[in-house]
Parts: sequence; C-alpha cells; structure tokens
Amino acid sequence: MKKIIGITLISLACISGMFAKGEKKTKQKTVKIGIAKIVQHPALDAVEQGVKDAIEASGIKAKFDCQNANGDVNTANQIAAQYKDEKVDVAVGIATPIAIALANTMKNTPIVFGTVTDPLGAGLVKTLEHGEGNITGMSDELPSKEHIKLFKEIAGIKTLGYIYTSNEDNSLSSLELVKAGCKEAGIELVTQAISTSAEVKQAAEAIVDRCDGVYLTTDNTVFSALPSLVSVFNKAKKPIFSGDVTGAMEGGCFMASGFNYYKAGYATGELVVQILNGKKPSEIPVRFMTKPEDSDLLFDLDAAKACGITIPEKYLSQATYIYENGKLTQK
Repeated sequence: MKKIIGITLISLACISGMFAKGEKKTKQKTVKIGIAKIVQHPALDAVEQGVKDAIEASGIKAKFDCQNANGDVNTANQIAAQYKDEKVDVAVGIATPIAIALANTMKNTPIVFGTVTDPLGAGLVKTLEHGEGNITGMSDELPSKEHIKLFKEIAGIKTLGYIYTSNEDNSLSSLELVKAGCKEAGIELVTQAISTSAEVKQAAEAIVDRCDGVYLTTDNTVFSALPSLVSVFNKAKKPIFSGDVTGAMEGGCFMASGFNYYKAGYATGELVVQILNGKKPSEIPVRFMTKPEDSDLLFDLDAAKACGITIPEKYLSQATYIYENGKLTQK
C-alpha cells in the first residue's frame, strides 16, 4: 500500500511539474515599445496616450520608453540611436522630424509614424497603399481648403495670416495646401516663418495687423507656444481658426475643426498591435482619419463675441464642443 501511495505521489509531482513547465512556456513576453514625440503639447500628448492605450487594450504586455525631443532634431537623432541600442520591438515616431530620425537610424526595427502630414514628401513611404520596408503609420493631413472656405464664410475674412516652421517638412507641405486654399477662396495670404517656439509670439505680432484672422495647421512648433499666439490675437480681437481641436480646448481659438488626436493615437497604436501580432509594416497601408466620428468641431463663443462674429446656428448645431463663459462643454 505504501508503495502504491509513493508511486501516486511521484506521478502527481511529475504532472505538477509538467503543468508548471507549461505555464512557464506560455507566459507572455513583455515587449518594449519606444514612443518619441518631437515636442510636448496637448495634441501630441494625446497621441502618445492613445498609442499606449491601444496596445494595452489588445492584451499585449508592454513596457513603454517615452521620449520628448523638445523640438530639437539633434535630440531626435539621439533618441533614435538610443532605441536602436536598446533594441526596442517597435519604435513609434510622433510628428515628422522624429519619424525621419527613426527611419534614418533604425533599418531593421519596425517603425510606426504618427501625425505625419505628408509621409510621401517626407520620404517615409513611396506609396500610401502600403508601408515601405520596416515603416508604416498614420497621416494627419488636414482638409485646409475646406477650413479656409469655412473661415471666410463664418468670419468674413479677406486676408488670412499663417505662421509656419520653415525647417519642418510637414509645415512646408501644409503651407502649400494653405496657399491653394486661399487662391481657391479668393483671399490674400500673409505668412510668417519661424524656426523655434520662442519666435511664435514675435511672429504673431508681426502679422496680426496685416490680416483679418490666423489659421493654424498641425505645426508642432507653433502649438508648443500656442498661448503666446492666442494672447496676441485675442488682444487685437481677431479670430483664430485651429486645425487642432485638442489645443483649442482651453479657450482663445474662435473655432477649431479637425480629428481627435487621442483617436489618432489609438489608431496609430492599432498599427503597432498588428505588427506585434506578426504583420509586416510593408503590408499595412498608411492610415488616414477620414471617418466622421474621427473629427471634432469646437466653437469658442467668448472669442466669437470679442471678435464681433455671429456663428450661424447650422454650424453651432454640428459642434461637438462649445466653449462659453470660460468653460468647455461637450455636446
């Protein structure tokens, strides 16, 4: 009897050992994801959070190495070299300069770019139909022509101010779209180039008396110093139309229309998940935020009143956000 009990115990021990080994074998690996943004501001912070949330929601265990280049291309290159040395499983580049730095440095690691206005012009991909080598991602190109027509209709502008970063590919691409939009709408364009966020206020002061209102596209350098621009145009009682709704949620921009940057980040994160699940970047098309539910529309009634603008009810009824009496309300 003792012999039988002994054999049984040994058998149970072996079975337990087999299960333990099985559990160890199926234990999920923790992947390392590098997420780098060119500069810190609310829109890019929302993209970063969206990327992380999408990956975590997929059930993939991930460790995130989040970096900020503080608007400096040399720092962007250093971050790319760091990610290469650390052998991250996927590198995410938020905004054009950081995406280019990753692409130039990391030839074997999957790279996903987020909020790149013109991935073709930036040389990240050769077609929008699929990724290029180890690279794919999401574009944040805005419908600038439609924005400018709407700005003219609601605010009655005849001259449009535009501040852009002369050393950012995405800003130069946006400038061409704005030029085309102004030509189509029959309004004059007044431009001012900058190279750093410290120049934004000075640029705003340089054009505020020469335009009826200012239009902001997805220029990261401009948005990193948005409060200084808002202060100049609010003082002059001239309207601001922002292509980034996230940056307008604290007030000051008469109108903002564009896709939700958190959703854009989430969509970018979903591309990362596809890669981690075995899909090659070259098989994944460049993603655009074109669905109606991807976009938001904000009106700042305080700013509109200060500028003497009455917003037609047909547009107010379409708004997803209203800023009034210093408070933001989501409809």
